[in-house]
Amino acid sequence: MIYRLIVSVLATVLLVLTVSACNNDHQADSTVENVSLHTGLGGDSSGYKRACGPRRFNFPSDHAAHPEYRNEWWYITGNVENRANDKFGFHVTFFRIANDPPSDDVKTSAWSGNEFYMAHFAITSATDNNIKYYERFGRAAAGLAGASRTATGKEVPTTRVWLDDWRMEMTEVGQSMQLGLSLSEGNTGLALSLMAEKPLVLQGDKGYSQKSDDPCNSSYYYAFTRLDVSGALEFDGTTQAVSGSAWLDREWSSSALSDEQTGWDWFALQFDDGRDVMLYQLRKKGDVIDKHSHGVEIDETGEKKVIPLSDWEVTGEQWWQSESGSIYPVAGSIQRADTGETIVYKPLIQNQELDLTVRYWEGAIELFNLEGGKIGRGYMELTGY
Repeated sequence: MIYRLIVSVLATVLLVLTVSACNNDHQADSTVENVSLHTGLGGDSSGYKRACGPRRFNFPSDHAAHPEYRNEWWYITGNVENRANDKFGFHVTFFRIANDPPSDDVKTSAWSGNEFYMAHFAITSATDNNIKYYERFGRAAAGLAGASRTATGKEVPTTRVWLDDWRMEMTEVGQSMQLGLSLSEGNTGLALSLMAEKPLVLQGDKGYSQKSDDPCNSSYYYAFTRLDVSGALEFDGTTQAVSGSAWLDREWSSSALSDEQTGWDWFALQFDDGRDVMLYQLRKKGDVIDKHSHGVEIDETGEKKVIPLSDWEVTGEQWWQSESGSIYPVAGSIQRADTGETIVYKPLIQNQELDLTVRYWEGAIELFNLEGGKIGRGYMELTGY
């Protein structure tokens, strides 16, 4: 999705960097307050480029970092099963945050860095009714973290994103995209291969995704909405082969939210009939849905169709309160006037809140029709609650 950074709080974290990782059993440095994920995405964008209109995308270069913009992220969610049909969800995000606009006048060395990275990864187990989540920070200096293009083999363009030994690689294979994920912390981890089953999708207006009335409160946004997944997953010390489906989102910007926006609900839905649907509704003060909320459907061939906001409505029907006190609409329905569908969504487990430096609900969901028949699966992100 689009809004995943809190620059002001994370700049403080960069100065202390006292914690290399934390999880749901051991929280980060208590001197750093955790906050809602939408906080701080306005802020001062002076000196940075801003997403103020459509641009020409350049692949594979655009898979790597864009240091002229203040922040960006590489974001993957997926649903997988083992051979016993036990269900898992997984979520991996790498964030890049700039401290100051790039300048030709600044002298740099291998040990200095004008930006830093934050990474999250989480695994949900339906069988164990549990979620494990982790967080790391690192400066983009001395090879500690970064996102850059490399070449492997016979000059195959590859983008490598890393923070310490947490890594993601994106390699173009013909007209498709292959990804590799390798992340572990303690007795939990992922080692997965992913292959795009549909072409890359430019979200919004040819990749320009406007979020408020200010045309520069926007991001550049593309996605691979269906990736075939295979590999190994370790949960609580048990490693097993898994397979399933995933979704990749990529965005970069220098400002995205307006002052009156309080949060968002984002859905990445993969249907058994081959369709993929992305919906996000931006919430304003007074629980008003912002007109810049957006929806698209990608058919089984990869063709994109915009779903006007007037044609869909999300209704939260089951609310869950976390230990943090936040109350989230973890189950509900989506009505589509254009197709006449009612899509019922339910969480794989209710407790999929990530209570890290930034707090938000990010979790695997399952999709049903009104008769209770299973019709797909996906991921949901809830912030500002």
